[in-house]
Amino acid sequence: MKNFTILLLVCMVFGTVQVTAMDTTKAVFGQPLMERYVLDELKSVRQDHQALEAKISKELAQAQLKSADRAIEYTTNTTNNIFYIITAAASLLVLLGWKSLNDIKRSLKESTERKLHTLTEDYEQRLNTIEDKMRERSKVIIDNQEKISSTNTIHSLWMRAGLEKSEEDKISIYDEILQINPEDIEAMTYKADALLEIEEVRWALNLADAAIEKDSSYALAYWQRACASARLDKKDEAIQDIATAIELSESLKEKVAKEDHFKTLEEHPHFQELIMRQVNNN
Repeated sequence: MKNFTILLLVCMVFGTVQVTAMDTTKAVFGQPLMERYVLDELKSVRQDHQALEAKISKELAQAQLKSADRAIEYTTNTTNNIFYIITAAASLLVLLGWKSLNDIKRSLKESTERKLHTLTEDYEQRLNTIEDKMRERSKVIIDNQEKISSTNTIHSLWMRAGLEKSEEDKISIYDEILQINPEDIEAMTYKADALLEIEEVRWALNLADAAIEKDSSYALAYWQRACASARLDKKDEAIQDIATAIELSESLKEKVAKEDHFKTLEEHPHFQELIMRQVNNN
């Protein structure tokens, strides 16, 4: 009886350990791989951005140090040249028979002052030129940093939009992208598609019109406007936009018959003619 009790306890412990191990395995391998990928991508973008900032700061510091070295070298050479000029002028005056030492000093002083004034003005002009160039380069670097930051932010927002299931959440993300770059035609088009899914048909139509005004060669904008027009029973306009979209991007012709928003066009003779023409081309 005692041995049977011990055996029963061992079986219970082994079963508990096995269940715990199975729960742990599920917890580890159940994590969404896509979320992990997004976090790794964001971390990589931040690291690249920090490395770029460090590199730019280092280059600016080196440029400023080189400018200071050149300025000091220029000043030293100028001072040495002035002393050489003074010595040569004094020797020349003695040879020419100038008898008054005061006249020599006064003449040298005036000559030196004029020379220093000329050199100072020239040096100031060069420094101003260097400062202007450094200011322009700094502005270019700052603008590039802002563009890189905006690009990274937009990239992360697109990744978030791809993970969202709710159309309302997608629309909010597209709005954030458009706040950063109001000229983003792709964001406008994808927002129009999301609006169609939540029955905001007229809003989607207006957004597609705005996208086409900004870029008349973007095929998806015509496609979304065709979807909205079909939903509003504007069949002729919809069929015309479908033809334009296919002309700009031949890959869309395979989606015409599969698009749910075109169901209202199936009985239209021009739509049937368009379908048949695409079938014959294939």
